[in-house]
Amino acid sequence: MTKRTLGGSNRKQKRTSGFRARMRSHTGRRVIRSRRKKGRRRLAV
Repeated sequence: MTKRTLGGSNRKQKRTSGFRARMRSHTGRRVIRSRRKKGRRRLAV
């Protein structure tokens, strides 16, 4: 059986790429803006 290639906690995921983490910085807000413009259903994790 092979190992899973990606591991990590949900807390880490939320802290780095959650909505509130994105809104904290200028570039993060740009990410949210571009995803809204593209019409993504999920803006952040």
